[in-house]
Parts: sequence; structure tokens; C-alpha cells
Amino acid sequence: MAVTIYHNPRCSKSRQTLALLKSRGLEPEIILYLEQPPDPTTLKHLVDLLGIRPAELLRRKEAAYAELDLAAKLDDDGAVIAAMVAHPLLIERPIVVQGKKACIGRPPERVLEIL
Repeated sequence: MAVTIYHNPRCSKSRQTLALLKSRGLEPEIILYLEQPPDPTTLKHLVDLLGIRPAELLRRKEAAYAELDLAAKLDDDGAVIAAMVAHPLLIERPIVVQGKKACIGRPPERVLEIL
């Protein structure tokens, strides 16, 4: 079954997760989400696969989190998704998808749960 990774090559956890997948003989589809941000429908689908609310996918230490006052909007799923689409650096990484399962690779070994 195909595996996809939403990857940021500058992130050590993302690089480690990609290396782990490859060490298992997998050649995942690599989506460089900072260059090709997911649209709102894709992001909502990822959140659904992860079984979380959009706010749980936010990187809260990014400058855009404070600049956009997202702490005050955490209950507004639409606003959170719109912020992540406009500022993909806010998306927690890496996200690995296989079929109807997804996992955030933090730590990287978590992705083994869905393989």
C-alpha cells in the first residue's frame, strides 16, 4: 500500500521519519508541504485521518501562531485550517499517511503503528 509523507527537509524529525520509512524498504510519496501547501479539503482530510481537531496539528511555537492570535481561535476549526493553509509552517510535521491511517512522526517510530 502506498505511503505518503508530508515532509520538511529542514526538520530533523521529518528527516529521521523519512529515513525510517526508507530503512523499511518503503519509497514514500514525498510532499514538500511548505512548497505545496495542502488545500483546506486536504488538510481537513488529514486531520480526520489523524483523529484529532485542527488545533492539535498546530505548531504553537511558530511566530505566526502568536501573530495570528491563534490561541484565541483554537475552537474555530475553520480559522485554524485557514491559518495552516496560509502559513504551512504552522502544520506539525511530519505527517505520514498509509491508506486510511495517518500518524504524526514525533517521535519518528510512531509511524510504525500505521505501517
